Amino acid sequence: MPKVSRFAPVAVNTLKQNITELLTDAIFSGKLKPGERLNESELSREFHVSRAPIREALQHLQEQGLVMNSPRRGMFVVYLEDEDVQKINSVRLILEAEALRLARAKMKKVQEATLLKALEAVEKSESATPFSRTKLDFDFHKTIWGISGNDCLERTLQGLTAPLFAHSVLKILKSDKVRHIIFSHRPLMAFLQGKSKMSAEEIIADHLRVPWVQPERFSSLADGREKKGK
Repeated sequence: MPKVSRFAPVAVNTLKQNITELLTDAIFSGKLKPGERLNESELSREFHVSRAPIREALQHLQEQGLVMNSPRRGMFVVYLEDEDVQKINSVRLILEAEALRLARAKMKKVQEATLLKALEAVEKSESATPFSRTKLDFDFHKTIWGISGNDCLERTLQGLTAPLFAHSVLKILKSDKVRHIIFSHRPLMAFLQGKSKMSAEEIIADHLRVPWVQPERFSSLADGREKKGK
């Protein structure tokens, strides 16, 4: 009995882009599981295309952090251990704090309106699917990074956090925690509007501590928390 394909046929003129988008959706939706091996030959049969566009799409996803290349083993959907998450968040804390400061200094009224609309979408996403909710969350943060005006910082944050957001979709979160995560974005907006006396690092660290355990563990901020606890 022939194997049923998990993917719809794609248009030839945008082959790489369509395959990349479909694979991204499959990762975020859980159709492709964390740690699952991505076999070029198998995917080319499922998409009914040659291996070349599959290879290009996988390389693009690797650049985005959604796919990992294991030497002599092949490509795999990203899978993060708890320590991996903490290391990513520790770097993210520093970089996103800088993006937050830059965005506050550069934000114009039209950008503020766009960001408020993105925040409203996040805060209305409690009953949405994990995939949709996480995409809205990611879009809100990407909007801030875009407002920063530093495209290098924006690209770095997107590549750094893409596997983190993909990983979060597949985490089983209690409904009460989901609600806390959703509304933890409001302080970021307050900072950008100049309505918060907290530092950018404190704002981001508090935001990351809602869904993640010890997000600052591998940063200098961890030392400060340990000293306060003494």
